Amino acid sequence: MKIMIRRSPEMGLSIYVPKKDLEEPIVETEHETLWGGWIKIANGWVLELPEMAEGTTLPITVNARKRGEEE
Repeated sequence: MKIMIRRSPEMGLSIYVPKKDLEEPIVETEHETLWGGWIKIANGWVLELPEMAEGTTLPITVNARKRGEEE
């Protein structure tokens, strides 16, 4: 699914999913740099992000894969 990742003063890092009209803050990340690992958002979804360069600027639209339910 296509998602937009951005940084805002109110939410910090967040994602927006246009097809679902969903905006949620990122609450946990596998890697400090985001890229190449998973992120967890406030609604409980866990998404796999693609590999990207460490200095990639935000906002950016990427393809992410949704994982099954995580504890």
